[in-house]
Amino acid sequence: MIKNITYASLLLIVASCSTGNKNTGQVESPDGKLSVDFGVNEKEQAYYLVKNDNKVVIDTSLLGLVRKDANFFEGLRTASVSSIEKITDSYTMLHGKKKEITYTANQRVLHLENKDAQKMDIVFNVSDNGVAFKYKFPDTSEDVKYITDEKTTFRFSPDAKAWLQPMSEAKTGWEHTNPSYEEHYKMAVPVNTPAPMHQGWVFPALFNTGDNWVSVSETGLGSNYCASHLNYDKELKGMKITFPQQEERFAPDAALTPEAKLPWETPWRIIAIGSLADLTASTLGTDLADKAVTTDTGFVNPGIASWSWAILKDNSINFETTRQFIDYAHDMKWPYCLIDADWHKRIGIEKIQELVAYGREKNVKLILWYNSAGSWNSVPLGPKDKFLTAEGREAEFKWLHDNGIAGVKIDFFGGDGQSMIAYYHDILKSALKHQILVNFHGATLPRGWQRTYPNFVTAEAIKGFEYITFDQNTADQAPSHMAMLPFTRNLYDPMDFTPMALDSIPNINRRSTSAFELALPTLFLSGIQHLAEVPEGMAKMPDYVVTYLKDIPTVWDESRLLAGYPGKDVVIARRKGATWFITGVNGENKPKELNIDLSFIKKDGYLITDGATSLFEKAPVKPGKTAVKLKPYGGFVMKF
Repeated sequence: MIKNITYASLLLIVASCSTGNKNTGQVESPDGKLSVDFGVNEKEQAYYLVKNDNKVVIDTSLLGLVRKDANFFEGLRTASVSSIEKITDSYTMLHGKKKEITYTANQRVLHLENKDAQKMDIVFNVSDNGVAFKYKFPDTSEDVKYITDEKTTFRFSPDAKAWLQPMSEAKTGWEHTNPSYEEHYKMAVPVNTPAPMHQGWVFPALFNTGDNWVSVSETGLGSNYCASHLNYDKELKGMKITFPQQEERFAPDAALTPEAKLPWETPWRIIAIGSLADLTASTLGTDLADKAVTTDTGFVNPGIASWSWAILKDNSINFETTRQFIDYAHDMKWPYCLIDADWHKRIGIEKIQELVAYGREKNVKLILWYNSAGSWNSVPLGPKDKFLTAEGREAEFKWLHDNGIAGVKIDFFGGDGQSMIAYYHDILKSALKHQILVNFHGATLPRGWQRTYPNFVTAEAIKGFEYITFDQNTADQAPSHMAMLPFTRNLYDPMDFTPMALDSIPNINRRSTSAFELALPTLFLSGIQHLAEVPEGMAKMPDYVVTYLKDIPTVWDESRLLAGYPGKDVVIARRKGATWFITGVNGENKPKELNIDLSFIKKDGYLITDGATSLFEKAPVKPGKTAVKLKPYGGFVMKF
């Protein structure tokens, strides 16, 4: 009698035995720990199964696509399985957790045919701590093909837990600006938890199953596919890839779901697997992103930006306040100053040119806000309608470059449909031509675009600092929320959370301590880190805090997780050259002591944490094993 075998595993055995293995294949990671079994089952459906150290992590899950003209989910047969090919790729990132990266994986391809002898391939890459796969249609066609559904599923153990951000309902929210990936996460919930708005869950999605942590996301999203997300499928008993809502498109008649001529391939579905340290070290999101379209990157200078609107709001968008924030950036040795919405009205073009000249004297460059415009939102703020056409983009980016503007913050996009994704690409390409840095707000998850377009520096796609200033309930949840983000939203892609209010937030009782806030600029990853604190608040800080904030890198040579649990606490070490920054926060409303091992550091340093009777206190610290005491919702930074 066979005991303790799942139904899904039984399907795998039956498939293998009934075909003499001709329908199946396996590929392992270079270190031999991860393995993916794949093939076609007796129901003529493609499947895969993932193990780590011989333990099932993702149980037998179905694969496939449905095109308008053809079914690649049912009636499949294996034409052949390729031999194993070693894949190696080395590249340099201009910002993020690690600068020099080498990706190594073993690749194998499952070549399939449907009942009409039409071809589809599934490409599997397995690296140490990572699994990725994508679909390819190798044939050619003169006519456009349409994908109506993707059947990819991820079947976790029923007792697995998940950390998930709901997908919002399209055309809801302020001025109909949803979806913009700005919802509260559900933490440690059952995998089959219904999404609050019935629209599923956005990427990246985090899971804990047994001894393994798993992150599921996608990358390599080009202009010929829509962005997708997950929703639990009761029939398939797993998370399933889901396409955007009907409203998520550039125009009413523009492409929503994928459409293109053949040959054609989908984005990569990526799965990081292992410990939390393995996940936070993973670079899968850029490893399999499309390669950089240019090597002309001398104009890309990551760094910190001052920003008046975060705390002072609309009335701060004026000439005199902006001059003060340029001075502030200069004094703090930050290279940028962001001017927010309606600058064209509140300041005016001529005065903007004066501010550019003043910034040049102070070695501070300006970033200007824009409305993405279009029929997808009714936001009255501007400038708007500047990027909707190729001619408009060309004219505006040329004007920006000619007038010495460094970058743009473009807000309020309209979702994840293929035509909207193509709009993102059009903006990035045109901005790159004119050497303009780009920050997307009210936007989708970037999905590796920072590798493809070196001028793309960050995106919001998170319930960030501005929401803390709007609502006490959001402020109450903020410490736990922020202690989770290095494991979820900020795992692969830059995140413009716009952190750090060291002093106070008008009309809000901030829950996090000042040392917690001080930790955020090095905890969060963003090519340009827009900091919320204003000059008046910074003037109240001790000199050693101000000095620390004058040297905050946004591109790192190395990053390591030292301790943490999503939503509870996190300690990360990041290295820039020979200098180590250690940053930690406590997401819980209770004091705690965290034991961390700093034996990899060889020099003495200092610690800044919450003071017993003052805002901060500073103390020397030596490398080696050490314990750090944290206040409720407290934090610390170390620098060696």
